[in-house]
Amino acid sequence: MLFLATILLFGFASAQKVTQLNYCSIDDQHLRMDCKYAVPAESPTPYCKYTNGERLFDTTDPDEEQHAPFKKKARARIFPGNICRLLFKNLPNGKSNFTCSIKLADTGATATKTTVIYKKLLLPCSAWSVLFQSCSGLMLTLMTLPMLLDIHWL
Repeated sequence: MLFLATILLFGFASAQKVTQLNYCSIDDQHLRMDCKYAVPAESPTPYCKYTNGERLFDTTDPDEEQHAPFKKKARARIFPGNICRLLFKNLPNGKSNFTCSIKLADTGATATKTTVIYKKLLLPCSAWSVLFQSCSGLMLTLMTLPMLLDIHWL
C-alpha cells in the first residue's frame, strides 16, 4: 500500500496537466481560447500549441512549424497564471475541434485537452462568459440559493 501511495504521489507531483479550456467570441468572427494548465513548481516555462488533428494552428515552440494557412489567422501566447491563449481569426461556420497541448521542454512530457466549438453557440468575451464556462457549479448554486433558502423578496 505504501509503495502504491509513493508511486501515485510522485507521479502526480511531477506531471503537468491541462485543467481547463475556456473560449468565447471576439467581434462575432474571431475566437479566443484560454488553456489553463498546471506544471510542477520547479519547471521552466512550458511550450504550448493548438492543433486540429495534424494541422498546427500555432505554437510557442520555436522548433515547430505553423501550418501555412494559419500563419495570419492564429496566434498562441503564454500569459502569467499558467494560461496559454489562442486568438483565431475568421472562425469557420459549423463545428471545429481544438486541442491544446502543453509540453515541458526538459522532459518532453505532453498533456492535452480537446474541445468542440460550435460557432453559432459561442458567447461574446466578457467576465460573464468566462464565469459561466469555468464556474457552472458555482453559478447554479448562486442562482438557486434564494429558492433553497426560501427567501421571499416581496
